[in-house]
Amino acid sequence: MSTQLPPFHLAIPVDDLDAAREFYGTVLGFGQGRSDTRWIDWNFMGHQVVTHQVGDGPSDKPRDGIAGTNPVDGHQVPVPHFGLVLPVEEFHRLADRLRAAGTKFVIEPYVRFEGEPGEQWTMFLLDPAGNALEFKAFADLNQLFAT
Repeated sequence: MSTQLPPFHLAIPVDDLDAAREFYGTVLGFGQGRSDTRWIDWNFMGHQVVTHQVGDGPSDKPRDGIAGTNPVDGHQVPVPHFGLVLPVEEFHRLADRLRAAGTKFVIEPYVRFEGEPGEQWTMFLLDPAGNALEFKAFADLNQLFAT
């Protein structure tokens, strides 16, 4: 039986394709795939995330695609959000890269559920269009679905 997971596909709205290219390509370091004048495919560590430009270009409105929040471990987690589960070392490299790029975190990197099942590093941030992302890391990946 194969243990390889199928890649997921997620399409998200952005209002500035150049800002999306800078954020996903330069800041996060994801490879760019096919593109057109209003969308870009990104290699989100083997998954396909597509930034689709909506509207006529950059908006003067505050960028915040958060529909709401939910309390988790003493923090208000933005909903909706998406992201990746990374190895711990890679999580810290990404956090350093984001800090160096001047990223404003919604929730700064920290250890969630410390000493409990499912203990994990986590951080939340917004892309330039206001889409919320979470990156996390488990010391023991077998704890991913711990109860």
